[in-house]
Amino acid sequence: MLNGEKTLGTIHQIGSATAVEALGYAGFDYVLIDTEHGPFDVESVQTLARAAKLADITPLVRVKDGERNSILKMLDVGAMGLIIPNVQSVDEVKDIIKFGKYFPLGERGIAPTSGSSFWYAEYAQQGLDHYFEVSNNETLIIPQCETRGCLDSIEEIVALDGVDGIFIGPYDLSTALGKPGQFDDEEVKGAIQRVLDACKKVNKFSFIYAGSEADIKSRYEQGYDSVTYGMDAIILIEACKKIVANSK
Repeated sequence: MLNGEKTLGTIHQIGSATAVEALGYAGFDYVLIDTEHGPFDVESVQTLARAAKLADITPLVRVKDGERNSILKMLDVGAMGLIIPNVQSVDEVKDIIKFGKYFPLGERGIAPTSGSSFWYAEYAQQGLDHYFEVSNNETLIIPQCETRGCLDSIEEIVALDGVDGIFIGPYDLSTALGKPGQFDDEEVKGAIQRVLDACKKVNKFSFIYAGSEADIKSRYEQGYDSVTYGMDAIILIEACKKIVANSK
């Protein structure tokens, strides 16, 4: 992404390390393990993150909320980036940075955990200053813009040092605007463009959810850096439906 390449991921809901591994072999850049709407918690995320790294796919986690424990635990077990849902305010994002980034950007708790190979990873063997620097640079903190409060403050939020980008949930954002699923509505289109413009102005990454393959291409053309397409459970269902339909 730092080289300007577009990335593609999907949401994980199946709940299988084998499924995560398969997504990596399929060529996705990242998998978004969903602990907000999904049933997963710390121990299962640790297993799923390990499977992702085995297959060279980046494990991101959508945490259930922006509280310290939710953020700290997921980073400790191997999440390489966090999507934080239901963000409402600038102050809330400042707390998220505090919990998710090490000194000097934040106050993330320090401990040898599986996320850093218990400090046996090469970057963790070169002193705390280097460990902090690499971790802060490589661990993505990405608030999700899906509320009116976040949208109203998006320019200030995305400009904060420690915010690496913004993820748009179009369904929730359109609902927050009183126009659920009305993606052709001018206000909804304007809100989605506003977030993109805010990200580009301060050179931060822009992520957005897409529900179809056509949406992926249109969002890339619009200028988004990354698209999170569908969900692995839905991809599986649709693939199986095609097989069943074509066999009769």
